[in-house]
Amino acid sequence: MTAAGWLQGKLGDVVTFQRGYDITKKVQREGPYPVISSSGPTTTHDHFKDEGPGVVIGRKGSLGGVYYSEGPYWPHDTTLWVRDFHGNSPRFVYYLLQTLSLSHYDVGASNPTLNRNHLHLLPVRIPPRPTQETIATVLSAYDDLIENNTRRIQLLEEMAQAIYREWFIEFRFPGHEGVQMVNSELGPIPEGWSVLPLREVSLRIDDGDWIETKDQGGHDYRLLQVSNIGIGEFRETGKCRYITGETFERLRCTELRVGHILVSRMPDPIGRAWYVDYLDEPAITAVDIAIIEPDSTRIDGRYCAFFLNTRENLSRAAARASGTTRPRITRRDLANFPILIPLPQVGDEYAKFLAMSGELKLALTLANRRAREARDLLLPRLISGEIDVSNLDIGSAEPAA
Repeated sequence: MTAAGWLQGKLGDVVTFQRGYDITKKVQREGPYPVISSSGPTTTHDHFKDEGPGVVIGRKGSLGGVYYSEGPYWPHDTTLWVRDFHGNSPRFVYYLLQTLSLSHYDVGASNPTLNRNHLHLLPVRIPPRPTQETIATVLSAYDDLIENNTRRIQLLEEMAQAIYREWFIEFRFPGHEGVQMVNSELGPIPEGWSVLPLREVSLRIDDGDWIETKDQGGHDYRLLQVSNIGIGEFRETGKCRYITGETFERLRCTELRVGHILVSRMPDPIGRAWYVDYLDEPAITAVDIAIIEPDSTRIDGRYCAFFLNTRENLSRAAARASGTTRPRITRRDLANFPILIPLPQVGDEYAKFLAMSGELKLALTLANRRAREARDLLLPRLISGEIDVSNLDIGSAEPAA
């Protein structure tokens, strides 16, 4: 039973869509205004087409993605943008569109495409504007928390990058004064430091498991794939695959553990690494991901992963890749990768920082996961009117951090 005052109508009664505007890379100039394409706000421009607040959906290519802009923006030709909200709350419309499974309305013969005239005919139920604002405020509280946590994670990453560049690229580490530089495979390095192949600071470097489609099923062990490995992070794609315990034993799979380093041997980019700092379920990984078990007596695992993810090393990995259709780096080439080993007092100090920031980043990441789960659970129930918010004290709607 939904609250009173909700009206049945068509989406075209709520919003009017318009096709976005073409803009080529040649004429695009970096500026303060996001250019929102079908895959989201990935670039900027020095001009805008709509003052905002605005709502944009993917029209061509990546269908159905819904994006919100509080201020001026440029809706790309691959999108549809809301030209008229007909007095409705833009933020509520943003959440409403997320519940409509817009990608199911593909009308493209060869390329995925949405037709705005078809979308205007979709049936919807709309509450009064005050209720719209309340629903949007509740859901926005979760999105704001996620955005704030994401900014804090980015700040920690920027701090780690800045210290790394200062200590390990510019070699202005604590106590660097008077230290002589000597030649190495990686160029001049401080005297007393060394460069070793990755295999010499690892207990083992193995490929992941060869799991065919016929082997998949059950829920005992999650199969992590190349798409799950980001640059220094785990990417949750929502496409979870599993194998059974029987399959795990039959194929003699390798179970992942906290402290392992997973390196994607395929693009993009090749060689990106994730230090396994958290696993919420038993897991294995695919054959195109290398599993490194660092020797903690020789190198800190977080430092090793961070080193592999630097711009210089990702370029080095790409240069060593082979294959024309699906380039990848071999496990042998990865094992011979040169790793810079600082003096213990320098390495230990940086490792302490990485451990501290890593724990905080993990806490923020898990908080974001819980916030997304709560928001995604509430979203359809609020938008449908299943949960009545007419008497909600909006001051208590903020989710806990």
